[in-house]
Amino acid sequence: MTGTGTRRGLSFYLLAAFFGLFVLFLYGPIATITILSFQGPEGGLTFPMNGVSLHWFRNLFEQQAVGDFGGSFRRSIALGLTVMVLTVLFSLLAGFAFRRRFLGSGALFYLAVASLIVPSILVSLGIGLLFNILGIEPTWYGSALGAHLTWTLPFGLLIVFAIFNRFNPAYEEAARDLGATPWQTVRHVVLPILLPSLIGVGLFGFTLSYDEFARTLMTAGSFNTLPLEIYGMTTNVTTPVLYALGTLTTLFSFTVIGLFLAGVMILRRRRLRRTGAAA
Repeated sequence: MTGTGTRRGLSFYLLAAFFGLFVLFLYGPIATITILSFQGPEGGLTFPMNGVSLHWFRNLFEQQAVGDFGGSFRRSIALGLTVMVLTVLFSLLAGFAFRRRFLGSGALFYLAVASLIVPSILVSLGIGLLFNILGIEPTWYGSALGAHLTWTLPFGLLIVFAIFNRFNPAYEEAARDLGATPWQTVRHVVLPILLPSLIGVGLFGFTLSYDEFARTLMTAGSFNTLPLEIYGMTTNVTTPVLYALGTLTTLFSFTVIGLFLAGVMILRRRRLRRTGAAA
């Protein structure tokens, strides 16, 4: 029975069961990997577990016979942060540019978002071949950076365009009426209003880059990023150290998301306090 005294229909329970299966399918493998990462020193890759310990987490930070977890993790972090900054910057600038229509704006928009429908492996292959033809060695900070931007920028553009479509230009008009210059209007009025959404764009860009595999495969060069390193370890490593790596990377991903969400909540609370003080 609900609060209004009416019974829930059959559709509610069917949707609830479907949602439960979705959550199980999504987080079941993550839970399985997390549990198996705590195998004992003699444990294997499957159930039943042979003891419980932190052995494989300690082993992860020791010298491995194959793989370079530390180096690949640092490269993925550096690449993700660079992609995040560039995605926010270019998306914001494009949002300002597209506020007024200009010749070819429609074609330019569709050209920018077209890479979303192109298979990622083809984009990676094309960029890798282009660098080879030009005689430039593909690198994770060069060709892979460009490949990641072809993936993150269209999402950033779509989000920023949606933000500007909801933006009330009356705030800018009020600032200009009070004598603010165009730069002061952008800095003190537009950007503070857009900041929570821009944080979301940055988080989106970072997460898309951090776990991108297909567009990195042919463009990273001699040094792997973390997704490529994990893929290589699946064919060489036969111990639960691989599960320990998966557990730590998953924990890191959730931590990053939590920090960004906390930042957004803090910004909203500060805005509400300022609004209340002004009132």
